[in-house]
Amino acid sequence: MAITFSQRDYWDLVRASKTPKTATPQNPFEIVMSYPAQLGQGTLRFIQLREGVELLISQFQLHTDDVEIVLPERSHPLEYGFFLSGKAFQPDVVTTGQYFLTGSGMAPAEVCRDSADELFLSVNVHIEPSVLKTFLGETFDFTWVGLAHLIRPSDQLYYQRCGVTTVAMQTALHQILNCPFDGITQKAYLESKVWELMSLLIDQELRQQDVKSVPNQLKASDIERIHYARDILVQQLHNPPSLLGLARQVGINDYALKRGFRQVFGDTTFGYLHSCRMEKARQLLIEGEVSVSEAARRVGFASRGYFAAAFRKKFGISPGKYRRQ
Repeated sequence: MAITFSQRDYWDLVRASKTPKTATPQNPFEIVMSYPAQLGQGTLRFIQLREGVELLISQFQLHTDDVEIVLPERSHPLEYGFFLSGKAFQPDVVTTGQYFLTGSGMAPAEVCRDSADELFLSVNVHIEPSVLKTFLGETFDFTWVGLAHLIRPSDQLYYQRCGVTTVAMQTALHQILNCPFDGITQKAYLESKVWELMSLLIDQELRQQDVKSVPNQLKASDIERIHYARDILVQQLHNPPSLLGLARQVGINDYALKRGFRQVFGDTTFGYLHSCRMEKARQLLIEGEVSVSEAARRVGFASRGYFAAAFRKKFGISPGKYRRQ
C-alpha cells in the first residue's frame, strides 16, 4: 500500500517536519531537514554548492507504506541520482547500484514512488544548463559531440536514461558521503566530486552513442549473462575465474563476453576486476581492522609490493600512508 501526495503537499510536509537548520555555523550553504515522522525516520541534506548546482543526500527508512509523489508537467534542469540503497520508481524502477540521468527540458506529469522495503540512501544533483555550459566552456558544442539531447528547451520532453553505477562512480559517491572537510573546504571538495560524477556520466553517454552505432546489438539474454559474470567477479575478487572459465560459468562464449562486457560496463573484464579490487582494498584500509598485507591478500594480490604500486597508481598515495590517515 502507498501513501500519495502532490508534489507541493509532500514538500510542505517535509518543511513542516522540523525547522531547517544549518549543519554547522561553518556550513551556511547546507540545510539539514528531518524526514517527516509520519512517514519514516531519517534526514534530507540540501547543499547549495553554487548558484544553479544543488546536492541532495537522502537517507531515511519509511515505516510500512510506500510513498507516492504525483508530479505535474514542469520545466526541469539537468539531474542525476545514484541509489546506494533502496528502490524507487522514477517512473522506471531504479534500485541499489543504479543511477538515472535526465537532461534539461520539459518533465512530463508522472508518479514517483519510494519503496518501504529497505533503507533508502541516494545522492541527487540538480544542475542548471547554463552552469553546465560554463563548466564545459562557452564554445563547447553539445551537438557536435553527440550530447545535444542533454540540453533541451522547456517545451521539449527531456531525455532520461538509467544505468549501472561503475566502480569509479562508487568511489566518488563514497567520498561525498564521507567528506573529511568542513566549511568552505567541504563545499569546494563536494563540488569537485559532483563535477567528477557529471564527467563520468558524460563518458557513459558517449559510450552509449558508440554502442548504438555498432551493429549486432547484444541480446537481452546476453546482457543478463554479462551482468551475472560481473556479479561473479565481484564475489570472487580474491580468486576470480579466467575469462574462458567465466564465460563457461555464465553460458556465453569468451569473445561475446569480452566484447559485451566492454559495451555494458565500459571496461574490460580485467579492468573492471582491477578497479573493484582497488576499491575493496581502499574500504578495508578505511575500516582500519586489517594490515596492508591482509588487505592485499583479501583482494587477490600475492605480492604486497605489486599491490602497493597498483594502489599508489590508482589513488595517488601508498596503502600504508592511506591507512594511517
